[in-house]
Amino acid sequence: MTDHKDIKKVVLAYSGGLDTSIIIPWLKENYNNCEVIAVSGDVGQGTELDGLEEKAIKTGASKLYVEDLTDEMVDEVIIPSMKMGAKYEQYLLGTAFARPIIAKRLVEIAKKEGADAICHGCTGKGNDQVRFELAIKRFAPEMKIIAPWREWDIKGRDEEIDYAEAHNIPLKISRETNYSKDKNLWHLSHEGLDLEDPSNEPQYEKEGFLEMGVSPIAAPDKPTYVTLEFVKGVPVAIDGEKMKASDIIRKLNKLGGENGIGLLDIVENRLVGMKDRGVYETPGGTILYHAHEVLEMITIDKDTAHMKAKLAVDFADLVYNGKWFTPLREALSAFADKTQEHVTGTVKLKLYKGNIINAGVTSPETLYSEDLVTFEESDYDQKDSAGFINLWGLPDTVQALREQGKLK
Repeated sequence: MTDHKDIKKVVLAYSGGLDTSIIIPWLKENYNNCEVIAVSGDVGQGTELDGLEEKAIKTGASKLYVEDLTDEMVDEVIIPSMKMGAKYEQYLLGTAFARPIIAKRLVEIAKKEGADAICHGCTGKGNDQVRFELAIKRFAPEMKIIAPWREWDIKGRDEEIDYAEAHNIPLKISRETNYSKDKNLWHLSHEGLDLEDPSNEPQYEKEGFLEMGVSPIAAPDKPTYVTLEFVKGVPVAIDGEKMKASDIIRKLNKLGGENGIGLLDIVENRLVGMKDRGVYETPGGTILYHAHEVLEMITIDKDTAHMKAKLAVDFADLVYNGKWFTPLREALSAFADKTQEHVTGTVKLKLYKGNIINAGVTSPETLYSEDLVTFEESDYDQKDSAGFINLWGLPDTVQALREQGKLK
């Protein structure tokens, strides 16, 4: 636990949500009326940032930084992870993608402001505490870290709301809509309330539950087609229009959301050892990952593709577990970049009521030969396969001869 008397100035990772809203007055009450500088990372959460400065100042912060980190998150974390095909137990890592970028900027601002400590609102049960603190340790190993959930007497979100009401802190939630959520350009997560019981079906059809799209049941009866173009594994155009990766994700979010794409309901294994149930909305990211995988099918050789799939699990573990700024992650990213040298081409997909249906793929770098695989006449000599099978099956043949006592 941090020695309170040494803390004069604190940089707080501030979202304006329930946790960080009450942390500002709590810090001032418990850390000798220290100065609190709030920092919000704009990672594409949209309207959640509206009115944030006024709220932060009114609740006791001396100032608020709003840092535009969206393109940095997309270009430096999301695209490299997509190149590797990184998924953690089906989860497309939406929260984990943003944390290293936000934490790095927190350190930069803390150094600039001469802060004594960095504070975050992560609970002692979750993964985000690890993601924030490992990044802070990487760039400011001597910096003190304050984690109120590991210090205060508040036991849960109901008591947090009690604290907010007692301190006249405005909240955008009620006790009935008090899901724990995290939103950025890539995704929206839902945890808590009825979702804590895995036997409860998510309320996809309830108005206001989904924010990035609709339930597949409510999606149009007519499919939507979308075409994505990649160069060396990086998305560069959608429906023939060139644009930066973050704008492609924005457009895919709209198309995917309208068609009920990207809903995931899983019980995942948290780093701290417990299982946790989460519902995720990742409309654009789900489409982008799918399109990239389709293009890789015709542009990457078998051995590389199989090894990449194995390493993707390790890569996803590193991202999920907060180890983005590590030599191993950098080395795996270098491997991924090498595998993408020929991942150039165009993928057409059909979106329909929560489904992504392949509708065609082309590439100037393709390894697919119609002449080789055709059922019609081709240059391939089918007689060659006999010798191949004899050699490939030679160990099996020798084993059988031994068992029959016929091996010479």
